[in-house]
Amino acid sequence: MVFGRSLTETRLISSANYVRTELPTRLAHRIRDMQTLPYVVVTNPHISQVYELYYKAFESLRRVREINTLDDNERFCKKISETLQEHLTVIPKLAMGVIECRDLMKAEDMDKFMNTILRSRISRRVIAEQHLALTETFNSPWHFPDSPTTTGASHEFVGEVFLKCNAKEVVERCGEEVRALASVAYGPSTSLPSIKLSGHLDATFPYILSHLEYIIGELLRNSIQATVEKQKMGGTASALPPIEVTICEAPQHVIIRVSDQGGGIPREILPYLWAFSKGPRSNERLENLHHVPKMAATLQEVRVSQDLPESHPTSTGNSSATRHLHDTSLSSLSSRPPNLRLGMGLPLGRVYAEYWAGSLEVHSLEGYGVDAFLQISKLGNKNEQLTMRASMDAV
Repeated sequence: MVFGRSLTETRLISSANYVRTELPTRLAHRIRDMQTLPYVVVTNPHISQVYELYYKAFESLRRVREINTLDDNERFCKKISETLQEHLTVIPKLAMGVIECRDLMKAEDMDKFMNTILRSRISRRVIAEQHLALTETFNSPWHFPDSPTTTGASHEFVGEVFLKCNAKEVVERCGEEVRALASVAYGPSTSLPSIKLSGHLDATFPYILSHLEYIIGELLRNSIQATVEKQKMGGTASALPPIEVTICEAPQHVIIRVSDQGGGIPREILPYLWAFSKGPRSNERLENLHHVPKMAATLQEVRVSQDLPESHPTSTGNSSATRHLHDTSLSSLSSRPPNLRLGMGLPLGRVYAEYWAGSLEVHSLEGYGVDAFLQISKLGNKNEQLTMRASMDAV
């Protein structure tokens, strides 16, 4: 956001050089992490492929010379775009690797490794895609503050950061998407629970939309699936209880509570709720992951309809219709079948939430339902939360 305000050629080149030095540094730390894993784990074909991808990217990016001109920046942007696309295979490969190696390492060590590598992956993609977005903004007429073509809507984004993210609109948009997915998964004749909103519906905060949409989308998806399947098991034809979403705005943060009456989380699943490797459904998850060659971990990758506008708005209006001008790897992906369960929604959602100094908690009432609490920092001045800065920088 600092680079993006009053964007100039000097600031854009400064941003490029920041990304140029940060990406290989962060990749080097993750390569080092993988080198310290037990040899039998690193030789797993999936983890080995991720290692090779990281090493190739590191070797490529560390050779990029200092960026001094806009032409240098264009070439650099092309290189990081290609790298982002290549690395869409990382999440499913990592997930398959840690499940296959679940008996070769302590579960807590494996989950710590996975959390660190995913959070670092988010950090790299954020700074890379933020720079791509700033470059695209710089090359567009609306980045000049006094330009007659500049509209109010163009100021709603600083790169990938949406300055006026409205919780109510995000929940409504995600709700529509998830209901469409559920309709495909269960058939159009299946009744679906409604989504009932209450609380501070005008709350806004700066955030990266795709991150918030992913977390909210996964929470709503879990709630809808649980509610529908509870009714199917019960064999009743009564109306489904609504999913209640409460938005609470405090001075420093916004809390979004998602409550359902889907019967709660089974007792045998609960201890493994945040685990990437262990759990009673590991084999099923492993089988499903084989059907997901790429994964950006966004709501858009499971979209039923691909008809949302991709261009930047040219007039002010409802921000729910606002879509960033920049088509990044966070907004397009190969489709994933809507009924395919990967067991990664909650742990990955928590990584996203904690990355921006937030939190995600789930409280289950077995036999009744689940309350999920998502806390989001609304100050817009939080630095990225990397796992123990000292350990991240250690060689």
